[in-house]
Amino acid sequence: MKIVVTVKLVPDTNAEKRIDATTKRLVRTGVETVLNPFDEYAIEAALQLKEKLGADTTVTVLTMGPESGKEVVRKALAMGADDAVIVSDAPLEGSDVWVTGNVLAAALKKNGFDLVIVGGLAEDGNTGGVSGALAEHLGVPGLTNAAKIDGKLRVERETDSGHQTVSAPLPAVLMVTMGVGEPRYASLKGIMGAKKKPIAIVPIAELALDHPVGTDGAKTELLEIAKPAERGKGKVVTAEDGPAGAKIIFDFLKERKLV
Repeated sequence: MKIVVTVKLVPDTNAEKRIDATTKRLVRTGVETVLNPFDEYAIEAALQLKEKLGADTTVTVLTMGPESGKEVVRKALAMGADDAVIVSDAPLEGSDVWVTGNVLAAALKKNGFDLVIVGGLAEDGNTGGVSGALAEHLGVPGLTNAAKIDGKLRVERETDSGHQTVSAPLPAVLMVTMGVGEPRYASLKGIMGAKKKPIAIVPIAELALDHPVGTDGAKTELLEIAKPAERGKGKVVTAEDGPAGAKIIFDFLKERKLV
């Protein structure tokens, strides 16, 4: 089986985030770039599946970003992925979820795949829309919120009310949750071996794209940015008993149309 894990390179999750007032985009210069933490769970899921299926299974890491991100991608290779592909080109700057899905789908069609595994969210955007966009662009089944996977793509989905067991034929796109298990640490052997694993840089000219990229192809536009209102002081109330306290809370929520 050929497994491809899509990953995103994001600003350090512990760094202070700034928005450029002109472009309305996250300022990435001067901040360390790291592998999106949610995507590490997708890598872990892929490596677990490779261990179950045997040596003929391969894991490729796919991302869209600057070529300078090669060293960040090597973390995924050190964890156990076999190789990586970075789609990198200046016109890609400003791409939204729809464009990202289109570009990554074109790269997947070019390189081939049986199963695409995607993390649940990106630390910087938090849209959670790439897995659905990929499934749509590729014309394959898309399964979401998977916490457990077996080799026949039978998965256990996490839902608000419990768990749901679903299956799908390959090829397919699978979005996983943190329930798949904690991402493994890279061993010293893995870190040393990652230096020899191939990372291909692919410009958009090599992809059969049928739509513009970057801001020209984006379906969404950010119109305005504003800081959230400062939180006021909390209100402390004293109730005579439990029922009276419950009524105070209920009235508070009802007044704000929250119930």
